[in-house]
Amino acid sequence: MPDPVLDNELRAIVFAHVQRLRARYGGRIPRQELSVGVQFRGERVPIWNYQKGIFKPAALGRDGAALSVQTSVESPYEDEHDRDAGHFVYKYQGTDPDYSDNVALRRAMEWQRPILYLVGIDPGVYDAIFPVYLTADDRIGLQFIMVADQPFANLADVSTMTEARREYATRAVMQRLHQQQFRRIVLKAYRERCAICRLGHVDLLDAAHILADRHPRGQPVVTNGLGLCKIHHSAFDTNIIGIDPDARVHVREDILIEVDGPMLKHGLQEVHGSRLILPRDTTSQPNREFLAERFAEFRAA
Repeated sequence: MPDPVLDNELRAIVFAHVQRLRARYGGRIPRQELSVGVQFRGERVPIWNYQKGIFKPAALGRDGAALSVQTSVESPYEDEHDRDAGHFVYKYQGTDPDYSDNVALRRAMEWQRPILYLVGIDPGVYDAIFPVYLTADDRIGLQFIMVADQPFANLADVSTMTEARREYATRAVMQRLHQQQFRRIVLKAYRERCAICRLGHVDLLDAAHILADRHPRGQPVVTNGLGLCKIHHSAFDTNIIGIDPDARVHVREDILIEVDGPMLKHGLQEVHGSRLILPRDTTSQPNREFLAERFAEFRAA
């Protein structure tokens, strides 16, 4: 392995940098922020290449291990996030197992080097998963198997708890990605506007579940979702607002008679009796049975 001290130092700097980006942007890091790179031994070192799936910076040497992988929203590769399997599947670059990028990623597996996994959740927006380890190389299927670990885990830990910890961390990450995918398809259906107030600032919009994620029928599909701003999402989740099967908005009676500021008046009280702005595609509109069940919960609250 070429210069393990340099390799460890660079990966630690990259992970610390991306941790700061996650603290600032959460799971929605803009592409331009990732493209700034890091300062390493007096030089700027890139941490990824958004046009390629597998990236190894020149600072790690010709025979170094890959530093990062990425899957964009428009990626031609069928990378998989299988919650039941408990691992990620990352497709080879091309079909040649011995292509240089695939070799660099294989070295990361062989040397158990932690890598950064950037997952596109919207055009130009990425979630950052790290550290990620490669656990298998499937030359027949032209793919690698990867698992996540906890960001602050001891990267040299080889205890018997490592496998269980990484399985737990991987499933938690997959749940997060699953919800982000749900958000993306729901907001696309609702034309990136709140179905109640028409707010169009994407960073202030959520995908609200009609039937909760823990419900037996609470699947993350567009017909079980509503595009709502954060205020109306919270109001819906806490039964301040209810939506009947005809997509009409109801505001809880005690809220209607409350006296407060302009947000209460214009944001909540005045939407009582209005109708949702629904997706144009009827197959993406909310399931009436789901609305009816959730509305019964609102009435009983």
